[in-house]
Amino acid sequence: MSFLSRLLRGVENALYFIFLALLLGGSDFILSEDPQERIRRYARAVEFDYFGWTLDAISVKLGQAALDTPAYFGESARRQVVTDYLQLTYQILTDEYNLELIYADPSIPDPVTASADLRARLDEAYARQRSLAPLAEAVLEEQISALLADLDLATLGQPLPPIAFHISPLPYHLILSPRDRIEQITSLSLLPDLTLDRQVEIEDQVAAALDVSTLVVPVGGIATYPTMVMRTTSLDWLANVISHEWTHNWLSLRPLGVNYNASPELRTMNETTASIAGTEISILFMKRYYPDLAAAYGLETISASQAPLPPGGFPRPVFDYWSEMHTTRVHVDELLAEGKVEEAEAYMEMRRQVFWENGYHIRKLNQAFFAFYGAYADVEGGMAGEDPVGPAVRALRAQSASLTEFLKTIAAMSSFEELQKAVSP
Repeated sequence: MSFLSRLLRGVENALYFIFLALLLGGSDFILSEDPQERIRRYARAVEFDYFGWTLDAISVKLGQAALDTPAYFGESARRQVVTDYLQLTYQILTDEYNLELIYADPSIPDPVTASADLRARLDEAYARQRSLAPLAEAVLEEQISALLADLDLATLGQPLPPIAFHISPLPYHLILSPRDRIEQITSLSLLPDLTLDRQVEIEDQVAAALDVSTLVVPVGGIATYPTMVMRTTSLDWLANVISHEWTHNWLSLRPLGVNYNASPELRTMNETTASIAGTEISILFMKRYYPDLAAAYGLETISASQAPLPPGGFPRPVFDYWSEMHTTRVHVDELLAEGKVEEAEAYMEMRRQVFWENGYHIRKLNQAFFAFYGAYADVEGGMAGEDPVGPAVRALRAQSASLTEFLKTIAAMSSFEELQKAVSP
């Protein structure tokens, strides 16, 4: 490795540890959204341990930094490492699913014996994954870092904070919203292996005790440091989540991110900004480093398939999930504004059944559902309803000459009013 390469790697590691120290120096980094200690009495035993996870992830990152293996690989070898990792992940996810089927099949009297070969294959795959994953993560970190540097989102050639992520099972989030309006008032992270019946039990207990709307939701990434990313076999989705969560960390050093929890509007500004950045960076990433996969994916949103026609039936329009969800949210907001809480909740349950019948298996549609998902307003319509924040963020991106200009402009804002002025005619 050349002297310049070693110097840049040293700068990267220094920035990494500086940002890590800043995060660990604050006691409320992860759970700052949780002002209600009362909800922990119902979930303390299954609350996710961020500190322990972070220590484990840091040890992985330190091992990567010490070996610096990707620096000795050519671009073709780097691509192969990532491809091998994704293929291995596909094998593991498939085998895990088949293992669940064996244990659930009532016709198999001895699932332990029946699954012996499958479990042995899984053990071997897990061992390969433990050795391959850190290398694949390091390759992706370097590739996205180089892309961010070209976008002028770096300091001395390295993003600040440096790209650092770790793939692992992610915790669930318990979301709380008032019943009389849609607003996320707090959240709590729960263990990633929490069973569905326990999730429902916690939701019901907290909802009854505090008279709130509750929902346990899965997430694809969390802006810890290193950031958490869920297992996947989709490279464009993986790059999107990595970039999304890095954007949150980048914003945390600027007014918009510092004020993430100051208001619902600022939370939506943060999440919509990160969603826009994640999508755009991932497209650039795929086209630069994996153009063959980019062409295969098409980088397009997958639309819902048309439901089968009854015999002799006329063609029916495709069920438009986003449009129908937008319609639902708008009417719920109208009902809640009129003080019709029970009527709004009955309407949401009726609409949930409509979504279910059209192939969207939503377990619970309530105020907490919209409070969580409505903050991601990077596309028109959907869960945000008539909330003006998402359209304003999208308008700022449209009038910006580049993604970098957009990010630097919105990152300096600390109120929705500033955004409104920026996009006013």
